[in-house]
Amino acid sequence: MQRREFFKTSIVASAAIIGTNLSAGQTHQPKDGQKMSDMAFPEKRPMITYSDRPPLLESPRSVFAKGITSNDDFFVRWHLPDIPTKIDLESFTIKIDGLVEKELNITLKELRNDFEQVEVTAVLQCGGNSRSAFTPMAGGIQWGSGAMGCAKWKGVRLSDLLNKARLKKDAHWIGFNGKDKAAYYETPNFVRELELEELDDHVIVAYEMNGEDLPYLNGFPLRLVIPGYYSDSWVKMLSNITVTNEYKSLFFMDVAYRVPDNATESESPEHKAKKTKPITNMNVKSIIGYPENGMKLYHNAHLVIRGVAFDDGHGIHQVMISTNEGKTWSEALLKQEDGRYAFTEFRFTYKPTKYGKMSIMAKAINRLGDEQPLSKDILWNHGGYKYNGIDVVEVEVV
Repeated sequence: MQRREFFKTSIVASAAIIGTNLSAGQTHQPKDGQKMSDMAFPEKRPMITYSDRPPLLESPRSVFAKGITSNDDFFVRWHLPDIPTKIDLESFTIKIDGLVEKELNITLKELRNDFEQVEVTAVLQCGGNSRSAFTPMAGGIQWGSGAMGCAKWKGVRLSDLLNKARLKKDAHWIGFNGKDKAAYYETPNFVRELELEELDDHVIVAYEMNGEDLPYLNGFPLRLVIPGYYSDSWVKMLSNITVTNEYKSLFFMDVAYRVPDNATESESPEHKAKKTKPITNMNVKSIIGYPENGMKLYHNAHLVIRGVAFDDGHGIHQVMISTNEGKTWSEALLKQEDGRYAFTEFRFTYKPTKYGKMSIMAKAINRLGDEQPLSKDILWNHGGYKYNGIDVVEVEVV
């Protein structure tokens, strides 16, 4: 027997023993409770760390008991390892070129002084957030549920910058590139493209995050902010905007960050979808920030379950809570103060009346009627993208 066939046979046999159909793919709750790093990156608290080059940092569950994620707790995702360690703010410019009447090199001072300043509160979420929920393992970082955050972003409208450059009549696509580089020349730069039709007044070039300069690891000095879209489109250390009339084939648009182009956006491990599409809009999702997995709660004591919910900007209509494994659901109280692209905070008061282990479940429903499915009902895709299963926390009442 060949080595490859041996491993394939072993995997199938193991799956049969535990009753798992790996040929179809399975989903479950993402991993949780990962160890926090003993060391902290600059401007960050100790976080769940997957890599230091490039930096890959995940926020712990406790962060999501409130609507705004503090800068030092905010997750970090870089794709390319060669990140500048020093940026001269006096000489730094963002270049706008391509199909424009006037090529621009805008300094940070001009950006702050010569354009209307705007602010948008929006969720930033990696497309692979919760990827660890997929079996067989999907390719990429095996995130738990903390590759996301919500911040108040301040900057200038992208449309205002493009208007100053004066787009030519045949302009149709906008390409974005940052200052991070690949370690090897064969690796493509992390360039993203958007169609002009995708832009609105909420798309900004941001220099502030929660009232402070962007943290270095979150894209200082400038990053693109596209509310409602997954973070792969939010280019960090933005340095160049190029306008074209045709789509330019790019690795991070044509190969990475894609899901099957079918009604369920799914496939099987043995029969991958031939036709795919890029991920763009986020789906509806929620997470419980408190209590956390493994916590001990007191019998008959008042408990306030807290967490956050969001979607791509249609808005959260309800968050439902179950304390009896989904047999019945009750509506949580919502706090919606920061706009439709922000986290919606939820809280639910509950008094545990039975001793022993119990589960707490949270399910968000948006204004379109889309609701989170059970984790087991989510279908598999090879990239582990767009997981949004009902969140479950296991606690013990003592």
